[in-house]
Amino acid sequence: MTQPLIGTAVNRVDGRDKVTGTARYASDNVLPNMAYGYLVLSTISRGTVRAMNVADALAAPGVLAVHSPFNSLLLHQQAPDGAAAFAGEQLPPLQDAAVRYRGQIIGLVIAETIEQARDAAGLVTVDYQAEPAVLSFEDGLAGAEEIPFAPLVVVPSADAVQAAWAASPVKLEATYTQPAEHHNAMEPHAAVAQWDGPTLTIHTSTQGPRLHAIEVATGLGIAPEQVHVISPHVGGGFGGKATTWSPTLLAAAAARVLNRPVKLVVSREQLFTVTGHRPATTQTVGLGSNRDGKISVIRHDGFCRGTMAGNGFDAPATSSMKTYAAPNIHARSATVKLNIPPATIMRAPSDQAGSFGLESAMDELALQLGIDPLELRRRNFATTHPVEGLPWSSNHLEECYRVGAERFGWQLRNPVPRSTLDGDWQVGTGMATAGLGSSAASSVGMRVRFQRDGTVTVGGATADLGTGMRTVLAVMAADALGLPMDRIRAEVGDSTLPGTDASAPGAISSAATAANAPAVPQAAAAAIQALTEHAIGDARSPLHGMPVADVHYSTGTLTGNGRSVTFGDLLTATGTDEVHADVSTPEPTPGQFSYQSFAAHFCEVRVNRWTAEPRLSRFLTVVDAGAIISEKTARSQILGGVIFGVGQALFEDAHLETDTGRIANANLADYLVPVNADIPVIDVHFLDYPDTQVSPVGARGLGELGIIGAAGAIANAVHHATGKRVRDLPITIEKLLEV
Repeated sequence: MTQPLIGTAVNRVDGRDKVTGTARYASDNVLPNMAYGYLVLSTISRGTVRAMNVADALAAPGVLAVHSPFNSLLLHQQAPDGAAAFAGEQLPPLQDAAVRYRGQIIGLVIAETIEQARDAAGLVTVDYQAEPAVLSFEDGLAGAEEIPFAPLVVVPSADAVQAAWAASPVKLEATYTQPAEHHNAMEPHAAVAQWDGPTLTIHTSTQGPRLHAIEVATGLGIAPEQVHVISPHVGGGFGGKATTWSPTLLAAAAARVLNRPVKLVVSREQLFTVTGHRPATTQTVGLGSNRDGKISVIRHDGFCRGTMAGNGFDAPATSSMKTYAAPNIHARSATVKLNIPPATIMRAPSDQAGSFGLESAMDELALQLGIDPLELRRRNFATTHPVEGLPWSSNHLEECYRVGAERFGWQLRNPVPRSTLDGDWQVGTGMATAGLGSSAASSVGMRVRFQRDGTVTVGGATADLGTGMRTVLAVMAADALGLPMDRIRAEVGDSTLPGTDASAPGAISSAATAANAPAVPQAAAAAIQALTEHAIGDARSPLHGMPVADVHYSTGTLTGNGRSVTFGDLLTATGTDEVHADVSTPEPTPGQFSYQSFAAHFCEVRVNRWTAEPRLSRFLTVVDAGAIISEKTARSQILGGVIFGVGQALFEDAHLETDTGRIANANLADYLVPVNADIPVIDVHFLDYPDTQVSPVGARGLGELGIIGAAGAIANAVHHATGKRVRDLPITIEKLLEV
């Protein structure tokens, strides 16, 4: 029997492919007779395209077609209840001449090479009827609209909240803001589309192959069964590849008209407008408490910069609905519709922004009360969900606080801001709570295949966007079948693999491991049963004719009545390539518990006393996310989330020109993200308590947990170091000099 692998630090099963360059991404696919597409984008923020002169482009070398609102590709609008309704662009491209934001797709050039397509796109001239654009977020706040998917929550009533606020002897109210952020995955959005009669095969980059097939089919007006999505490797997604964007639909539609394969890769600059972003937010957090720090009321009003081209949003106030105990809670999230590119989900949507506001406010309240920030959080620990009132399925946040404080050395902290110097550096420490909503394991499909060569394949219609899903599936299958990892092959990224409607979204909301891991043992058991039935039913089998009760499986071998045969030898003897089984896990029973993963962040920053340069010098995260299936990939996810939080706190800032609607720094030179030199050693500690209310495996979501609260912890540490409170992210030298 092999040693159990669950919870150990096994290497990624796709690691060698990634580092040797053999992993195939969407744009790596080159098909015979393939043409190439290049987008033409609008240069105004609002108005109408009156005319487009495409004659020079059509006459350019290698050009095959130029599509525009006047020579459109037929596309259909997405269903109002689909993912695009809350996470994408609802209106298909090129179906009208209206311009709703600068950088909107208004044309597509198809040519024999990418260079020819790009050069010809530069020859297209456009005549606009421009209109005044609505671009001021601040001017629109008074008319902000309620977000349909995040309605106002008031517990127990508006009158009770108002009375509790008035009666609170200690009040803290402050406004926190942050700019828009962009996904900037290493792999750009790309699609290679090929038709075979009425059937489309599309190599693309997606977080959910089945959802992608459904959305592409809807956009093209065909059945989902006619779309085969292939996406074995995804070079980062972060939510930006959860739904289907216009370039993919255009590639498929152009290939259908041209009757030859078409590749379309979105340029780095174009990604800033045509594939979504995290919207800018402003939020006001009010905390009312007694003098002992017991919070009696939380008021949280969050606003995001929305778009005229869809319903993408961020709802920062949702963080205050689930983090701390308060008998009175007001949480409102609203959006201001502007002529800007569509917003979408980005790693830890809503919670990323909301936790910055809430955790900063908690630190400010602690200072006002003269209470240690960690102690204030302990005093307001929520024993049940603050709004739902349901018991937690499992909650070890208090242990996260205790273990984190001990590992970090929090007890050595001088609580007085500006009290610690190390040469030219002011040193400060901060902390924050993280809470990521989870759920009982949802219904998914899974397949386990015994193969003649002695290997086993496990797979489902999910995705691996660098998160380690292949490794999770391989670990679960190896343990369930008693086989070493090198005999397991994991398959993901294919819409024809088993799945259910409930699993269609794929790898989003930090739910992939929690949902898919429990399905593997069930599929393995079903495959063993199918293998046993094959062994006793085939006349060529050495176990033929035995009663099923007498045949037993262990570590890849079937035994019965003194005879045994490995599954590889069995399939060879019977001339069978494979025996497999598909399963669909049942839907969870809702309403009994509230499911959430938790963490406590502790960090140290250093701010140069002369230049005001902020540097992160230490970071610790203690995580309660249920059972840890693959320790190494789970740790990597927390590290990535924390680094996202460092970007939020210190670097990322998309500059929207409010007079033109142009994103001024739409490139990786001017849009700053953390690099190796910005990141110290990050200590990650897992409590590893299985949550069996979620599933028998007990794993909860953790991929987005690392980012939640990380910026708040850093901002709190900067204040402790300098005595300066920066409420507008990112925290830059200029802001520290101004405060």
